[in-house]
Amino acid sequence: MDKFINNRWVMKIIALLLAFMLYMSVSIENSVTQQTESKPSPFSGSTDVQTVTDVPVESLYDRENLVVSGVPQSVTVTLEGPTASVKPTALQKDFEIIADLSNLGIGTHQVTLESRNLSERLSVAIEPSVASVTIHERISEDFPVDVDFINRGQMEEGYQAEQPIVKPNIVKVTGSRELIESIALVKARVDLKGVNESIEQQSRVTVYDREGNTLNVEIDPPVVDVNVPITSPFKSVPLKINRKGSLKEDLSITKIEAEPNEVTVYGPKSAIDKLEFIDNIELDLTEITESTTIEVDVPVPDGVKRVVPEKVKINVEVEKEEQKTFTNVPIQQIGLSEGLELEFIDPENGLMDLTVLGAPSTLEGVNSSDMEMYINVTDLNAGEHEAPLEINGPQNVSWDLPKRNVKFRLIEETNE
Repeated sequence: MDKFINNRWVMKIIALLLAFMLYMSVSIENSVTQQTESKPSPFSGSTDVQTVTDVPVESLYDRENLVVSGVPQSVTVTLEGPTASVKPTALQKDFEIIADLSNLGIGTHQVTLESRNLSERLSVAIEPSVASVTIHERISEDFPVDVDFINRGQMEEGYQAEQPIVKPNIVKVTGSRELIESIALVKARVDLKGVNESIEQQSRVTVYDREGNTLNVEIDPPVVDVNVPITSPFKSVPLKINRKGSLKEDLSITKIEAEPNEVTVYGPKSAIDKLEFIDNIELDLTEITESTTIEVDVPVPDGVKRVVPEKVKINVEVEKEEQKTFTNVPIQQIGLSEGLELEFIDPENGLMDLTVLGAPSTLEGVNSSDMEMYINVTDLNAGEHEAPLEINGPQNVSWDLPKRNVKFRLIEETNE
């Protein structure tokens, strides 16, 4: 074996074979490289596929004179190409999908959707790629806006919705001739559930056909201002004027009268049902020196929302005071228990003079029968007692007595 390896010719033949093998290897590699360079590739580097959803579709047509339907609002776009181009395009969505209708007439057409602003290095697939589009004549008409009350039966008890005010009360509706001719109602809705006061709100305008279906049309303006006056339960109640203090000694009242003498109260039914009159209006007599008219605020009772009118006038008429004396007016008694008799001690005869003070015009119509003079003996037992005199008489008069108390005796009745 050593002799074979050490043989010079053998070594030359081996070296020649190795050189030939090296030459063939380099030659084959160059050939493959040349073939690869001579055959172009559609994409350089790595490739990618991205799907973009909800891409809006832009329609191109004469918007002043035409209306279209059938164009999808959005489509799905699939992009394929070099990663360096696909990913930024999918993220930025800086391309458009177009439905070009500019050269089409009125009627229905099959329209192929197109892409714009996309690199030529990208391939694109649109889904859907074709739309059935109908082109209509565009017209506009004015329609009045009605208000549709919902939940009217769920207002607070006793409250009522009055005629609403809509601003503007007429809107311009634009659409295809077919849609405009099918319009039956144009309404703004107001929810009255739980309402107990006037409403001011903005309401969206909706257009309906004769079957009550909502129509897809343009409305200008799409929102209107609605004012709904709400009236609460109410009733009229009289005024009671409370006198405070006293007039000067030489004056007497002939008339105190409120103008008007009734007011209207508004509020929850539970509050006004139990209200019989308004009595916390005070008239300070110490400030009255002559006949006069005073304007006063009408107080709003608890639970009541408002009072109409808010102010009333009080007419006060006074005259110089005079007096009139009635003699031997009998003293009555109330509350005498069964089985007892009353015997006067002082005054012994149970009679007393009574002086009435007032304006001449008032005193003129007053007589002794108009004056009630009595003592209250309720719950008193047999024996001697003393009780204050009480007097009822016409309004706007006062009185004077020779004495204020009466002495009397209660005696048990005897059965003979």
